[in-house]
Amino acid sequence: MPELPEVETTVRGLEHVVKGRRITRVEARREDLRRAFPKDLGQRLTGATVTELGRRAKYGLIHTDRNDTLIFHLGMSGSWRINQAKLEKHDHLLLETDEGTLLTLNDPRRFGSVDLVPTDKLAEWPAFAALGPEPLDLTALELKRRLAGRTAAIKLLLLDQGVVAGLGNIYVCEALYRAGIHPKRAGGSISLRRLQRLVPAIHDVLAEAIAAGGSTLRDFASPDGELGYFSKRFSVYDREGAPCACGGVVKRIVQGGRSTFFCPRCQR
Repeated sequence: MPELPEVETTVRGLEHVVKGRRITRVEARREDLRRAFPKDLGQRLTGATVTELGRRAKYGLIHTDRNDTLIFHLGMSGSWRINQAKLEKHDHLLLETDEGTLLTLNDPRRFGSVDLVPTDKLAEWPAFAALGPEPLDLTALELKRRLAGRTAAIKLLLLDQGVVAGLGNIYVCEALYRAGIHPKRAGGSISLRRLQRLVPAIHDVLAEAIAAGGSTLRDFASPDGELGYFSKRFSVYDREGAPCACGGVVKRIVQGGRSTFFCPRCQR
């Protein structure tokens, strides 16, 4: 699944070609993805000018001068493409700008979504209202407050979007490894001193992944077709049985139905 760095990479790629441009054509080639496209999507977007792009958690945001924001989620296999040579079976939404740039939202598994929300109501949109702080804005003190009294495993709590918004499985595994924290440790039992290692590790691993264009997993590519290369730098994720720098061996367990990769020797 595309995670925060992949969504951030997508938003930055789209920004180069749509910011300041007027949308001249909107075409939904099917009625739905994970849920139905907004019925008035074409009416509200056609003729609108894109003013800004952004991201909230794993959602991309395209703001317009009509006080509307297009919110997209890439689901398991979604990606935006720019000016591809020909349309494909799974190109489900087309946006064309006044300079002739064609954006296509491709989603073979159709677990993604597209919504259109008044910009000044974004904070109240149900999916956003329940979200915790952005991980790049997170402080150790805030995380300590949110973990207080929690007995669930730190790995599961970091994946809880109400605790921190936007963290996904890959980058949580990598951040916990860098901070030397065992993924099964109870969240509320972790000292502030250790969280002061964990939070910078979260910041660093996300920043490095964004700079590398994300991780190439399954179908993800940025809008220009470039693949992400952060996967070449994984320390533990998807490296079961590989040696750790400390002399230990990377282990895999399952938590909350997802694979967790860690080093039992240096993560305590």
